[in-house]
Amino acid sequence: MTFLLRPVGILYLSSGLLVIAQFGGDVSPRMNQVFLTPSHMVNRNVGLKVEGSSFTLDGSPFLIIAGTIHYFRVPREYWRDRLLKLKACGFNTLTTHIPWNLHEPRKGWFYFTANLDFMTFIAMASEVGLWVILCPGPYIGSDLDLGGLPSWLLRDPKMKLRTTYRGFTKAVNLYFDKIIPKIVQLQYGKGGPIIALQVENEYGSYHQDRRYMSYIKKALITRGIKVFLMTADNGDELKRGHLKRVLSTVHMKHIKKETYDTLLSIQGRSPILMMVYTASSLDGWGTSPHSVDSHLLMRDVREMFNASFSLNFYMFHGGTNFGFMGGSASLDHYLPMITSYDYGALLTENGEHTPEYLAYQEFFSSSLGIPKPPHRDSIPMAIYKSVVTAYYMSLWDVMPYLEEPISSVKPICMEKLSVNQGNGQSSGYILYETVVTTSGLLTTKGHVQDRGQVFLDEEFLGVLDHSTSQLTIPRKMVYQNNPTLRILVENQGRLAYGQDINKERKGLIGDIYLNNFPLRKFKIYSLDMKTQFLQRDLPNIWKPALFKHRGPAFFLGILRMGNYPRDTFIKMEGWTKGVIFINGRNLGRYWNIGPQETLYLPGPWLHPGSNEIIVFEEFKPGLEIHFTNISHLGY
Repeated sequence: MTFLLRPVGILYLSSGLLVIAQFGGDVSPRMNQVFLTPSHMVNRNVGLKVEGSSFTLDGSPFLIIAGTIHYFRVPREYWRDRLLKLKACGFNTLTTHIPWNLHEPRKGWFYFTANLDFMTFIAMASEVGLWVILCPGPYIGSDLDLGGLPSWLLRDPKMKLRTTYRGFTKAVNLYFDKIIPKIVQLQYGKGGPIIALQVENEYGSYHQDRRYMSYIKKALITRGIKVFLMTADNGDELKRGHLKRVLSTVHMKHIKKETYDTLLSIQGRSPILMMVYTASSLDGWGTSPHSVDSHLLMRDVREMFNASFSLNFYMFHGGTNFGFMGGSASLDHYLPMITSYDYGALLTENGEHTPEYLAYQEFFSSSLGIPKPPHRDSIPMAIYKSVVTAYYMSLWDVMPYLEEPISSVKPICMEKLSVNQGNGQSSGYILYETVVTTSGLLTTKGHVQDRGQVFLDEEFLGVLDHSTSQLTIPRKMVYQNNPTLRILVENQGRLAYGQDINKERKGLIGDIYLNNFPLRKFKIYSLDMKTQFLQRDLPNIWKPALFKHRGPAFFLGILRMGNYPRDTFIKMEGWTKGVIFINGRNLGRYWNIGPQETLYLPGPWLHPGSNEIIVFEEFKPGLEIHFTNISHLGY
């Protein structure tokens, strides 16, 4: 779900109120829900149901007040803290999504441990008194790379994502065979906290296959899903995303007065759930950050409560796009997402209360009679002493030590490389080399995805990207020895949504031309920048950084600390663009074009004594790595 422009509070809630009145609904939001919690409800019968224009939970009137937290964007050690804060604010339900691409990064290789242990996260929600609405996909949007779909699906040149194309349904069936049994045991009827499941995500806006949503519904039910099902679509697409006997819910986008009439026409008398009510929207590199209008926010929520709407706040806590998990958007141009997923949420990226959090807590307390618990202490922050990156090695020094490059007559995109046990390369960088014998005009015809730095041997020529499609190779640089043309391409994140996701292959996705002739005979190096790459593939050939090296290089520094590591923010002042790793973990991207200036470094990822920081800087390094206790996101 992506909002690039904040709507100006036009939810036409008065129209919703009229529809509720038509239903004969009770527009008084005040109801006693204190005892409708997982621990109180031992004898369970019917779960979440629709009765007229209201939800009921085991027969009792129930208003869903939900907030979204993504377990995969929050360090596991802080899951309980964030869930307790959700409960303390007055929310009764957690919404979370399951990203297929993180759980099955290679076909048939599944991961459900550490930060991907969603079963523990859901059980923890139950322990703190929260119900759960789960969005298992397979497509979840959520501003993730390819909307949470694994990139290895794109190895199939005929792939039709989010359809009943056999190559897609076969992969979905195998994934659901693995993941749905884990969900089944956490359902309401089995004593778990899951009261509802969302079928897919905003399919009305994609709608490439009429049979697809019925297929997903059947795939869930035949594997044992018995809880309440719902779809979620923006105001324009409710009919196209609707399923028979499944509740349609609304995303806060393109809502018109007619939206509520459409809801009435497709499902009759039913409660209204604003499944995505959002404070802000994603921020992209090189754009102005989106700020929150808290007064508008609170006014809308008051009106929704007066109309007995249920709601889900996206995001209650956004967290961080650690590593390369963030996707991209496309409005009038390609927009890669920043590393922070702060999202103007009620909790900051590092889990602190915002003024909006306190306002909501006060409102829920007065409207619903929810007692306010004492505030949890803030998680302490630290400002560590700046680290000098005393050692470096250039990417060109590293090349001879890497695995044998792939030789190919034509360029090969990331997804189709014969690496990663036949699954292709998902993220990171990819380097293409070919020998040139003449100077002239280098043109891409849109085949560089997403950003390619061009070198002649080790000499930087310029950047080719979505907005720059040609460069000149000067004659004076080619008169000797037939130099090597090198194109270092960064995958900045696949589109998270939209009709074009089937085309989202990365690297060089077609020919590159020199004087209108396609270049041939490439050597291709996969530089995925995974932990294994850092620990196994990087050679120990560090050299003292006695001068400021120009060009792509790795830099090494040591952060030393005492027995109790704390959260901090890294500030890459003076550096240009790249990726930071701490003790082998990828914190994410930095880029001096902003708006984000700091990267969140969780204390649990540090350990007493020495911590290894490796920076891959693409162009020009700074002198030191700085630390601060204040987030700088450009607001």
